[in-house]
Amino acid sequence: MNKKIGFIGCGKMASAIIKGVSDIQGIVLKGAEINPEFAQKAQERLKIPVLSDNRALVMDSDIIFIATKPNQVADILDEIKSEITEEKLVVSIAAGVSTGKIENVIGHNRIVRIMPNTPALVKEGMFGICKGKYASEIDVEFVKSLLSKIGKCVEVTEAQMDIVTAISGSGPAFFYQVIEDMARAGEKLGLDYDKSLLLATQTALGSAKMIFNRGETPVQTLIDNVATKGGCTFVGIEVMKENKSTDLFAEVIDKTTKKANELGK
Repeated sequence: MNKKIGFIGCGKMASAIIKGVSDIQGIVLKGAEINPEFAQKAQERLKIPVLSDNRALVMDSDIIFIATKPNQVADILDEIKSEITEEKLVVSIAAGVSTGKIENVIGHNRIVRIMPNTPALVKEGMFGICKGKYASEIDVEFVKSLLSKIGKCVEVTEAQMDIVTAISGSGPAFFYQVIEDMARAGEKLGLDYDKSLLLATQTALGSAKMIFNRGETPVQTLIDNVATKGGCTFVGIEVMKENKSTDLFAEVIDKTTKKANELGK
């Protein structure tokens, strides 16, 4: 690839991406943390050069990942905008910050926005990707090729990014809650919590893999294969229907999407 990739911000998500792509031939990785102490610790942890000068990092990078907190993005962009030339690609992982907002600061430059999630830390991430007005499909494909090392990618429109935030960005917490609730239910009935948690967690993992491996089989068929009419699983599914689990998750995703939209304004 022969690309120099710089990360402004070396927190957990940036670290996951750095570690995931570090073995790709032809790329050179660097980071930046404005606090010299943080920069030194990040350099020791990630085994890459970490500067305490954002502008110097941008000048020496072909692709710049903006990996700071959303409320810091505007200040960062103001600081580095004079160093962003048309040859450079900017990739933002800041939640709620649209490509349009970034373009308003840095002008007619190439922007790709991604919405990652925390399972990227175990190389099972899910990334929503959208391109800015001046980015190309080649830019998007390049970003996909990097992120595919630590998860899966789906390209969406800017308008759909808040939905992505709700489903995959916030989604891990929703699944954690379901797994915890199932484990606590087992504990309440007399099963050791750790065993109950293992049962729920491994079942969630296996079920997800079954969906990935289903081919043309509808998800509903997978449900029906387990929930034989009159059986114990069927009874459990009926309880879920009676308690309107479909409506519950529709509301969860709807309200989370709306909140993501509010944060972006």
